[in-house]
Amino acid sequence: MLETVFLDAGGVLVYPNWARISQALGQRGIRVDPDVLARAEPYAKRKIDVAKTIDTTNDAGRGWLYFNLLFEHAGVPLNEKVEAALAELHGYHTETNLWEFVPATVFPALAALRERGLKITIVSNSNGKLRVLFDRLRLSGCVDCMLDSQEEAIEKPDPRFFELALERSGARKETTIHVGDLYHVDVVGARNAGLRAVLLDEAGLYPDVDCPRVRTLSELVERIQRGEFD
Repeated sequence: MLETVFLDAGGVLVYPNWARISQALGQRGIRVDPDVLARAEPYAKRKIDVAKTIDTTNDAGRGWLYFNLLFEHAGVPLNEKVEAALAELHGYHTETNLWEFVPATVFPALAALRERGLKITIVSNSNGKLRVLFDRLRLSGCVDCMLDSQEEAIEKPDPRFFELALERSGARKETTIHVGDLYHVDVVGARNAGLRAVLLDEAGLYPDVDCPRVRTLSELVERIQRGEFD
């Protein structure tokens, strides 16, 4: 019987503030609609999510690559103005955390999981500001435990991070699933720690992976309610 759900934060519960990113570019004469950036994001992540890239970089190092690929897919030419916008956004992220957009489906999904009696633990590669961010967004009260990789000095896909999350939350491997948006970070890392994993694949870019996929958190809740992960 499923008892605990581990959730990634970025790309699952919180997303970049596309309006702020669009504004930073616009102030430098680069016009791009926030919705265009949002639609480009899954494709940027998919290009990063290959074993060689994940194995040879850390989360912070992948950030610049992520934004470069994001802008490229959104049709934003990379130049000095874009670099200046990125520097501004990086400063904001360091102080506050740029991943501050919460889709409307998040709070109902978390509530549904807790109503089912499930414990929720956040297992996130973050920048040390995750707790501040979740407090500001009023997400902290929706989860039971939270681990920020910067605070723990370890990050996914290292299985020790998941093992620490099990210990900290009091969860059991056999009754826990982990849900994340990067196959080689979340699925591989969780499996190496002996956990079952589910990939959040919003754009349907992982048709051939060897794990359960969901397109939305609502779908995840529905499948959990049907007992698929018990």
